[in-house]
Amino acid sequence: MPLSPLVAVPLAALLSSGLILALRPLLQRYALARPNARSSHRIPTPQGGGIAVVAAALAVMVLLGGVPGAEVAALAGGTVVLGVVGAVDDLRPLSVRVRLPLQAACVVLVLTAAGGQLVPGLPLWLERGLAVLAGLWFVNLTNFMDGLDWMTVAEMVPVLGALLAFGLAGRLAEDATLVAAALLGGLLGFAPFNRPVAKLFLGDVGSLPVGLVVAWLLYRLAGEGGLAAAILLPLYYLADATLTLGRRALAGEPVWQAHRSHFYQRATTNGRSVPFVVGAVLVLNLALALLAAVTLMLPGWTMALLALALGAGLVAGLLRLFALPAIRNAAA
Repeated sequence: MPLSPLVAVPLAALLSSGLILALRPLLQRYALARPNARSSHRIPTPQGGGIAVVAAALAVMVLLGGVPGAEVAALAGGTVVLGVVGAVDDLRPLSVRVRLPLQAACVVLVLTAAGGQLVPGLPLWLERGLAVLAGLWFVNLTNFMDGLDWMTVAEMVPVLGALLAFGLAGRLAEDATLVAAALLGGLLGFAPFNRPVAKLFLGDVGSLPVGLVVAWLLYRLAGEGGLAAAILLPLYYLADATLTLGRRALAGEPVWQAHRSHFYQRATTNGRSVPFVVGAVLVLNLALALLAAVTLMLPGWTMALLALALGAGLVAGLLRLFALPAIRNAAA
């Protein structure tokens, strides 16, 4: 494995930070996110940091990887399209009837370029259909879960760090490893500006492309024999977003509208601090990354099922904690 993935992380981080510093006056002027009833922030805060994250990642991918192959080129194209859709939505909210078809087209483009089949016994049309739905859901849940300072950092940095480690160990292809490293660096460059209390938000211009890239990386990991690992790495995001969507759908609420009923949002409403919530998510994701690594080192259904059961238990425990009111010191 060449050294380019290790070089990509600091290079993308520096480029992302530099772009943020250059763009920040414009974002402050034209892309302010103003607080509303669903917001976790109290003062107008610029959004659009994802422009720097995505641009830095794409630039480093080309700089260190050269002219991309068809699959990575399709990923880059889908990422740019979703970035444009997100940028427009940040400035003037788009109808779901406009957003979803464009998102679906990007997911189809990336999956078509990726090719392959995860479950040989399953009809290809059915697997591709399920993969498109899963990819579309992952793009949107990444956006839904980007509602708290450092939440995307606490989720995606462990996931991308694990994918980079797997690639360096030969369990992920070189092109995917470089992509993981570049995006990891981009997010690390953004992290200081988003730490609580955030001075800058990622915005849809960042969360949608990040969701697409990570979905592709997980798909590639699953295709190379790491299906259990690909499920474990984003398991907290999957559980929080999917259970919340199901609960809202059963209650007859419009699931496409913004809200404050995710478990991580309920945790702050229940009295837990933002640093506590994102710190707990970070620790959980590090544990999930360790379990994912175990499934790769000790392949087999027995270990995969044990790791998935343990991961599900850890996630359920944190979701339960977030749903309960914080215990206050009686003397306080």
